[in-house]
Amino acid sequence: MSQIECKNLSVKYENRVVLEDVSFSIEEGDYLCIVGENGAGKSTLVKTILGLEGIKSGEIIFGDDLNKNEIGYLPQQTQAQKDFPASVYEVVLSGCLNSRGMNPFYSSKDKKLANEMIKSLNIENIKKKSFRELSGGQQQRVLLARALCATKKIIVLDEPITGLDPTVTREM
Repeated sequence: MSQIECKNLSVKYENRVVLEDVSFSIEEGDYLCIVGENGAGKSTLVKTILGLEGIKSGEIIFGDDLNKNEIGYLPQQTQAQKDFPASVYEVVLSGCLNSRGMNPFYSSKDKKLANEMIKSLNIENIKKKSFRELSGGQQQRVLLARALCATKKIIVLDEPITGLDPTVTREM
C-alpha cells in the first residue's frame, strides 16, 4: 500500500483555488519533487498533505503504518524562524515534540537522537549557540536536523537549499 495517496485533490490559498484535481501516490523509497513557478501552490500542496492547510476537495490517504506525527518537515524559512531565541540543541530537540503525545518531557532517547542528528549534520561546534546568531546555511542545517528528529519514515523539504552557497548546497 502507498505511504501517501492523494486523490483528486484541490487546494486553495487565501480563498483562491491554486491546484485542482491533483492525484499521485508516494511509495516507500520514493523521491517526489514538485516544480513550478513562484505562487503556483507548491508549498500550499505540501502544507495540505501535512494537515497544515485545509482541503477544498478530494482526499489524502495515509498508509496503515504511517502516522502524520511521523513525518519530518523542513518548511521554507521565514524571518520569524531566523530570529528564534533558542539554542541549536533546543531547536533540534524540539523536532521530537510531535512524537511525545501528551507527555511534555523529553526522554533520554529523544536527547540521544537530537545529539546524533547534530553530529550527522556536523553542527556539534555550534550546539550551544543561539539559533538567531547563526548564518543562513547554519540555520538550515539546524532545521534539517530538527526535521530528521521528527521523522520515522518520511521527510518533506520545502525549498531546503534556497539562499545557500554551492558548497553547503552540495553537503545538504
